[in-house]
Amino acid sequence: MIPPAYFYLMSHPQPRPSVSYSFVIRLSYPNRIGMFAKLTQVIGREGGDLGAVDIVNPDAKRMTRDITVRARDEAHMETIVAAIHKIKDVTVAHVSDQVFLLHLGGKISIQNKVQVTTRESLSMAYTPGVARVCTAIAEKKSKAWQLTIKGNSVAVISDGSAVLGLGNIGPEAAMPVMEGKAMLFKEFGGIDAYPICLNTQDTEEIIKTVANLCVGFGGVNLEDISAPRCFEIEERLQAMLDIPIFHDDQHGTAVVALAALMNAARLAAKPLAGMRVVILGAGAAGTAIAVMLSNAGIKDIVVCDRQGILNGKTRTDLNPAKVKLAAATNPRGLSGSVEVALKKANVLIGVSGPALIEAKSLKLMAPKPIVFALANPIPEIMPEEAAETAWIVATGRSDYPNQINNVLAFPGIFRGALDVRASRVNEAMKLAAAEAIASCISPKELSPEYIIPSVFNRDVAKRVAAAVTAAAIKTGVARKGAGGKAPKG
Repeated sequence: MIPPAYFYLMSHPQPRPSVSYSFVIRLSYPNRIGMFAKLTQVIGREGGDLGAVDIVNPDAKRMTRDITVRARDEAHMETIVAAIHKIKDVTVAHVSDQVFLLHLGGKISIQNKVQVTTRESLSMAYTPGVARVCTAIAEKKSKAWQLTIKGNSVAVISDGSAVLGLGNIGPEAAMPVMEGKAMLFKEFGGIDAYPICLNTQDTEEIIKTVANLCVGFGGVNLEDISAPRCFEIEERLQAMLDIPIFHDDQHGTAVVALAALMNAARLAAKPLAGMRVVILGAGAAGTAIAVMLSNAGIKDIVVCDRQGILNGKTRTDLNPAKVKLAAATNPRGLSGSVEVALKKANVLIGVSGPALIEAKSLKLMAPKPIVFALANPIPEIMPEEAAETAWIVATGRSDYPNQINNVLAFPGIFRGALDVRASRVNEAMKLAAAEAIASCISPKELSPEYIIPSVFNRDVAKRVAAAVTAAAIKTGVARKGAGGKAPKG
């Protein structure tokens, strides 16, 4: 099944080239003055963004170069290459998609921490020496936290039912995302994470499988599992297991969105609790954001799906999860379209799909509206359109300011949880994480284009981990005390 986002991309080209559609084209052409200029003119005329240019084989008669070009999408890539093919005397040797090249052979690998180069090291790392360690763990299972990889490992688990904006594409197609997640755990949290994609979308099978394989993990990051199944899976697994079960599409998104909104409120000099918020999208992320904003003190939250405002009294098409969400939100009892909800609203948070909001609808909002259009890769409204009315615009994309990216949250949250062997990630820990992320930008630095720190700010994960650790200890879910010392007994 071809995802809807594909058809949108084909009919609505993105306005600017992106590194996500970067390709290298190897060209051979006569080595004479003016030929390279002709090539760059064609690329520019077709809207390509010229990158690195490398000489492969300089020759007196013919020049061979590798030219890196950024396009808007796959169709745009093909258009640029076709135009180059038409240039007289130019030969296209081959075209390499940089994104596919990066993924060849996978993006992660396992490395040994201990060198096995002698009989002695082999005897200690494996048999017979390992038997003593096994016996110690058999006598006291909690020693697995110290004597195995468990204390610094996370399982990244998906069934491929709700991958990015692509939908239900299956476990094999979900693997590149899970590998990427594992990379980010290692890079920003120093955590060994393992991509595990399950060949089932049956709720009972997933719960049973995850429960059985978690012996060697200190936490589980659920990923890209469709709503409402994801709610039950997370809730039941957390009740069964004594390690954090964290559905990142819910809580990671909610934590970072709250952090950005905290800073937006500071910049606007408005109390967070007084904000009137509309959430477009009633799935995993939308539900978690609504809960988290409510826990942060915001009282006026209205959630919409594609059929309009969630209202348990006027909507008969709501599933149990949406009925529960409707009961916890919409305090003014609104009903109707998202435009009804937007009247006099201060904030719009989109976690739904491409092109669901028109620019004119934003004019219904209160003065200086705040718009987080987080659908990926195509947001609910493109930032250029939103910026005509909105005061602050954030997206889920890396090629625009104010990227609401989960990588700001989950590495630090799991780092903090693992450091104290937390049994779960509770609301206090999530709120602490949001406050820590927001605090990475000083009041002097805040601006409409800078309400959330860069994903490459290395202080973020450290601050989040410290805040989460403190909250875990304070709320009693930590099994190690402050300073990394396990409590006696």
